[in-house]
Amino acid sequence: MIRFAVNLSVDEAAEKLLAAVAAYPMGLVAHANGQANCAKKGIAVPADQVLEIFRPDYAVKVWAADKTAGIDIPLRIHLYQAAGTSWVAYRPAANVFKPYANAELDAIAAELDAIFTQLLASLDTWRLPS
Repeated sequence: MIRFAVNLSVDEAAEKLLAAVAAYPMGLVAHANGQANCAKKGIAVPADQVLEIFRPDYAVKVWAADKTAGIDIPLRIHLYQAAGTSWVAYRPAANVFKPYANAELDAIAAELDAIFTQLLASLDTWRLPS
């Protein structure tokens, strides 16, 4: 899991990532805003959003490599607030697909991780851990 703080609100981080997803282009499969959904029920919680990101051509590649790996797509970026700080969490595709021990999935994961590195780079403070 990659986890890092950003000097943006969760909403600002989501806006930057959504713009990066559209520009790349990748596909936004779903955008869950936990804070907004809880507010509809009268429950106050800190900011919490999940972006599910993928693209149909990558889904086809994953299914061809190992149909059961379909449970692990789309990939997700979690944006949340804790202790007054905005955080981003992402599980790299290489980690997601590792349990399958499949060379084709490993190659797909490398492509996806390069794409997600570019998407996360839209958040200025983020740098790929060495």
